[in-house]
Amino acid sequence: MSSKKTIIFDLGGVLINWDPKHLYRKIFDDETKIDWFLTNICDMHWNEQQDAGRSLVEGTIAKIKEHPEHAEHIKAYYERWSEMLGGPVEETVAILKQLKENGDYHLYALTNWSAETFPIALERYDFLQWFEGIVVSGTEKMKKPEAQFYQLILDRYDIDPSLSLFIDDNLRNVEAAIAHGIDSIQYIGSKQLSKELKQRSIL
Repeated sequence: MSSKKTIIFDLGGVLINWDPKHLYRKIFDDETKIDWFLTNICDMHWNEQQDAGRSLVEGTIAKIKEHPEHAEHIKAYYERWSEMLGGPVEETVAILKQLKENGDYHLYALTNWSAETFPIALERYDFLQWFEGIVVSGTEKMKKPEAQFYQLILDRYDIDPSLSLFIDDNLRNVEAAIAHGIDSIQYIGSKQLSKELKQRSIL
């Protein structure tokens, strides 16, 4: 087991500007309609089922059965999924680059992401190649905040949790990592992340 400290990044919302609103702003004519649709129809709980391994086709069919009157807009969710990807979060990518060039840390990613859509991100964002390993929930058929998902990355890469730091924008996921013995930072923004990394003498 390496004595070098390990930093584990979440991807969406931390390094990648993924947001369904990027797509649905092209479909609906006001924010109220978008918010209603993404809260009541294609909500995050449904999205997470695909992140946990359910196929996009199966998830889409199930949701259309629930809400046939919204079939067209439900189909768009995955048919036009790539339009939900904004650019990289440049300031955070700069932090990742600094850590990579420093060479003092093992860098991994732990992400809730569909196995079917992740290859799109992998092709689009070169910085994903900087990680020594990326563990994708849809491939493993488990997801954050399940304890077994955190244990999986620790076991797979022989990571000592006491020498690790986890960064995620979702407080639920951060709290679960802390409960699993991994020091964690809830990502609010790049300036806040930089400040907290400096406080830990990482940057």
